[in-house]
Amino acid sequence: MRRRRIDFSKFSSIKIGPVVDVAVLELGDRPLENHYLVGSANNLLISPTPPPLMMLGRDFDYIKLDSDRLTIGAATPTGKILSFCKRHDIGGFEFVAKLPGTLGGMLAMNAGVKEHETYDTLLEISTENGTFSKSAIPHGYRFADLPGIAYEATFTIERGFDGRLAAELLELRKNQPKEPSAGSAFKNPPGDFAGRLMEACGLKGMRRGNMAWSHKHANFLVNLGGGTFEDGVTLIEEAKKRVLEMFGVKLETEIRIVDAVFA
Repeated sequence: MRRRRIDFSKFSSIKIGPVVDVAVLELGDRPLENHYLVGSANNLLISPTPPPLMMLGRDFDYIKLDSDRLTIGAATPTGKILSFCKRHDIGGFEFVAKLPGTLGGMLAMNAGVKEHETYDTLLEISTENGTFSKSAIPHGYRFADLPGIAYEATFTIERGFDGRLAAELLELRKNQPKEPSAGSAFKNPPGDFAGRLMEACGLKGMRRGNMAWSHKHANFLVNLGGGTFEDGVTLIEEAKKRVLEMFGVKLETEIRIVDAVFA
């Protein structure tokens, strides 16, 4: 198994993290115990002292079209998936427009936009422990309990790529900040929006060091340049505390905190 040296202050979407060696899994490799799967690091906040890390290699970057099924490797970038579906007139993946990351990350958190989610057209997922149908995988809003590391997933094919829908969903992303971030920091609580609650608590624009809650969207933790893991975690904990005290709502993080303490 080869290793890849990665500077997470450049590789991760929030531009925070150490320079460490990451184990790269290819076909035939077994996942390493006590290693955290980082994927493309788009929703991660990685500490200076993370647990051992691993990621899927290029062997898992592919798309296969077979009559009424679409099989996609877990390391396949979302942009590649969108382009393929548009080219082959396949619907159901319009929501991945400008959604960063790979299929593996989408499967791990049932990523989506509005009412559109990854598991909508999912048939099954293959892991190191076998192949599992969607019904055998507990999942819900921004949540999935995968039975191992996702290697590939198979979806039903919906004919007809909806360009209008893709454009509408893309428009929704225009309210997101331009600064480096890890996407939405918190899941929306039932019947409400995390950003609304945070803004009502005076968190919008709050800064600690070079980390801040975005002026554009309160639920985005942004790196203003040289931000640190410690300041990011402090802001996350402060947001949880304020929202709980003011509204009695316990915010659940969507961002993944990768630290040896949390491992």
